[in-house]
Amino acid sequence: QVQLVESGGGLVQPGGSLRLSCAASGDNLDYYAIGWFRQAPGKERERVSCLSISDGDAYYADFVKGRFTVSRDNVKKTVFLQMSDLQPEDTAVYNCAAGWDPPDSKEDIATLCLSGEFGAWNQGTQVTVSS
Repeated sequence: QVQLVESGGGLVQPGGSLRLSCAASGDNLDYYAIGWFRQAPGKERERVSCLSISDGDAYYADFVKGRFTVSRDNVKKTVFLQMSDLQPEDTAVYNCAAGWDPPDSKEDIATLCLSGEFGAWNQGTQVTVSS
């Protein structure tokens, strides 16, 4: 069973940057992908990015391509979401979650991310972009 804790949110001006962290605990982390999702008030949750821990493949939603980068530190068991050029529409609660993604999986990270089959949800971290 994997457990996740998000951190790094805050208030930032338009055009600014933030780095979110998703600290993982548990066994067999190589058997998971970590997804970043966000939900703004009154809106449905949307997927932002997903990262396969075993092979490092990543998926990005179109609205963050070129602005957000997902990465991992396997020693620290942490996945990062580096966000740059933030805009007011990026304001949301950001969550990380875990999806089953064993090393021998033939499913690509985009398919897994789009499936939404993720668990281990936590309370998330608030990102507010405002001047």
